[in-house]
Amino acid sequence: MMMKKLNIGNLSISVPIVQGGMGVGISLSGLASAVANEGGVGVISSAGLGLLYRNLSKDYIQASIMGLKEELRKAREKTKGVIGVNVMVAMSNFADMVKTAIAEKADIIFSGAGLPLNLPSFLQKDSVTKLVPIVSSARAARVITEKWHNLYNYLPDAFVVEGPKAGGHLGFKDEQINDEHFSLEHIVPEVIEVIKAYEKSGHCKIPVIAAGGLYTGEDIYRLMQLGATGVQLGSKFVTTEESDASPVFKQAYIDAGQSDIEIITSPVGMPGRAISGEFTRKVKSGSEKPRRCAFHCIKTCDYTKSPYCIIKALYNAAKGNMQKGYAFAGANAYLSQKIVSVRETIDTLKKEFMQAKESVK
Repeated sequence: MMMKKLNIGNLSISVPIVQGGMGVGISLSGLASAVANEGGVGVISSAGLGLLYRNLSKDYIQASIMGLKEELRKAREKTKGVIGVNVMVAMSNFADMVKTAIAEKADIIFSGAGLPLNLPSFLQKDSVTKLVPIVSSARAARVITEKWHNLYNYLPDAFVVEGPKAGGHLGFKDEQINDEHFSLEHIVPEVIEVIKAYEKSGHCKIPVIAAGGLYTGEDIYRLMQLGATGVQLGSKFVTTEESDASPVFKQAYIDAGQSDIEIITSPVGMPGRAISGEFTRKVKSGSEKPRRCAFHCIKTCDYTKSPYCIIKALYNAAKGNMQKGYAFAGANAYLSQKIVSVRETIDTLKKEFMQAKESVK
């Protein structure tokens, strides 16, 4: 038996794999449409679009809106599959990106890096967009579900549960990252338990999508045995032909060893996991402190106290300038060996999933 399909509201996803939203400029319409064409959920990252599309407007906020519209349009030209948008709560233009994604009829909004407590308030009567929070604890899942239910009479269409082995920003304190009690294998069953009561009262299913450090079909099988109905993978899709990152960025993954992946401090105010390099060493020495803030991209960022400008660092890296930026990466990104197509990647995951399933018979 193959992987079971994933249902999010009235969306039927034949391959229960969500491609994680990766900004700045790593998962745009190219990668998202390729994943959607293989039956998974392709996700466009809305982070930093104002920098990627500054040719459309000098105003960062305006360029971001135009950029997201353009990326969704390009994705729709390439696929009839399911396309989502990742919008971080920490972004200063969170509301604009959410409104744009809904107006442009994106299938799903995935939202983390903070609690998206007011996300349903942006829905209109005729909106078709599904809302999926990204959480790192059962407590966060409970808070969001109660708030949405009480204020908007709306239940999350699914949850992405992200463990501490994820790449990028982590919803954990430094001391929790390597603590077994906070592992994905612990959190997934806890979130499933929390949402049971809401599923019962709302007469609906709220799928749980496991994320964070998953890399193989065996990983997918393991998490599904714990009750997850889908998985989200990010790093796995970076080293695909269709990934929107530069070849230099992809090569950084292939060249990385396990010891090259480290926890860094982000101006967002959360720990992050990235591949170490020249830039991260400069940050530690204090030589990358920004002199001004040109974008105001993160609500909580105070450039006078910030160790570096995150949007510039991620943009530079995506474009291949690793001396002036770094690559976010999951704990297992070092397993990347070569550039392959999205189709080959998903076929491999399916094969490994079946092998894992067969081995326990």
